[in-house]
Amino acid sequence: MRKPTAIAALMAACGLWLAARAAAQTAPGTGALEITARITPTGARPEPVRQFTFYVLTKSYTQIVKEVEEKEGTISRDAFIDDLNVSPQLRAWLKSHDVMDLSSVDVDKSISPDDVIHVPEFLLAYQRTNAGGVTNGLPQPKYIEEDKTAHPEKYERQRQEYLAALRKFVQARPETVSGVELELENVNPQRKWAALQSERRRRVRRAAPDIAQVQYLAGKVDTDLDGRAVISGLAPGSYWISSLDLDAGAGDVRLRWDVGVTVEAGKTTRIELMNLNSIDTHGSNP
Repeated sequence: MRKPTAIAALMAACGLWLAARAAAQTAPGTGALEITARITPTGARPEPVRQFTFYVLTKSYTQIVKEVEEKEGTISRDAFIDDLNVSPQLRAWLKSHDVMDLSSVDVDKSISPDDVIHVPEFLLAYQRTNAGGVTNGLPQPKYIEEDKTAHPEKYERQRQEYLAALRKFVQARPETVSGVELELENVNPQRKWAALQSERRRRVRRAAPDIAQVQYLAGKVDTDLDGRAVISGLAPGSYWISSLDLDAGAGDVRLRWDVGVTVEAGKTTRIELMNLNSIDTHGSNP
């Protein structure tokens, strides 16, 4: 028996394609979607999205993700700060400033002379940054720790004199605050805060696709080698063609879709998925 030629195989595939279209168009009381998906890499020609699964949903996947995020709840910034093992003064400063990363290169612009004096972590970081005689005219403390218990009044007087002199110095030399971020790494809450946010995003990413397929799935279909697919038997109404949280790729471009369409009874709605109507476009080296 002779093996089927490439032309015969191609004709058979076209026959199946045409049969699917005809079935979609003739199904009574229902409609169909004819999908063509192509991606245009940077500086190249459009390429078909081959053998990729698209999901037809009764609700926008973007909206589904938002609903999952709402159910997941937000992480309270104030509650997070309250749990930090830092001074009450630093907790109060963090709550009153739109700053979480104390290692940021411009954090010094948010630290005032009063902050240097009243927040213990800032005072220690400032002292370390300007230690060793590198800053001319820097006031030096005259009080000693032994006097804290032996001569508390003397200790407190000299301490307040030092802080007052230091405050005036910082006001006159604001550039000396620069670099304190290098001494704040051990009290920097950014890494823990980022980890909590990242874990929340992972939980949402795990839950949203499952909820989309269990509660809102009207059908799904795989594209062929030309990036085409037909799904029929859809009740008239509004749908969204979605790739869920999966990327389709070509060259240096990765895309996702969440495209709204309307299906009419006895008709085939044709939709082309491409770069312009994607919701998430990024290169392999963003």
